[in-house]
Amino acid sequence: TPVLGPYSMDQLAGDLAELLDTLNVEQPIVLCGLSMGGYISFAFYRRFPGRVAGLILAATRAKHDTPEGKASRDKTAEKARKEGVRSVADSMIEKLFAPQTLRQNPDLVEQVRTMMSGTSEEGMIGALMAMKERPDSTPTLEEIQPPTLIIHGRDDQIVPLEEAEAMQSTMRDAELVVVPDAGHLVNMEQPEAFNHAVRRYLEQFRV
Repeated sequence: TPVLGPYSMDQLAGDLAELLDTLNVEQPIVLCGLSMGGYISFAFYRRFPGRVAGLILAATRAKHDTPEGKASRDKTAEKARKEGVRSVADSMIEKLFAPQTLRQNPDLVEQVRTMMSGTSEEGMIGALMAMKERPDSTPTLEEIQPPTLIIHGRDDQIVPLEEAEAMQSTMRDAELVVVPDAGHLVNMEQPEAFNHAVRRYLEQFRV
């Protein structure tokens, strides 16, 4: 059962910190965030920089929503209220994948459609509003000290590749891995390439 909103990225980052405390995780972590998870990762770093040993940012952006983006969040939330979350899933599904995925992996497309359709209306609207009101994390990029891996699908229709390139160029210690034939769900569309990049990045943390 979802907690009633409104949500914020700071609140979700605080939830993560509480989870780590509950699990007695005291050492700095490597934090991986995809899409909205990247927004939470930025918030977590701002609040708890000493708890972060490394960052993996996948299919995400640092900028906040434009006025047009905010209006789109409102429109999507209203669609969820009036037509249900399934209608939102149906309207978004093709934008989430690379063309090759849509052609060659219909089972994955339907898996994601089912996953999205199982989201509660309250949770979906709460997440939309949290993303709509999130702060600009561009100033945070220059502050990030730990080594960062940015993974981005070449065919991402939600966050253009240029935004990942801009993040990488701004950060002091960031590598960008661009995955061909992958869209916004790069980890699900090309899991071998995604996991290879993550494993290679994690080698530096071995003791």
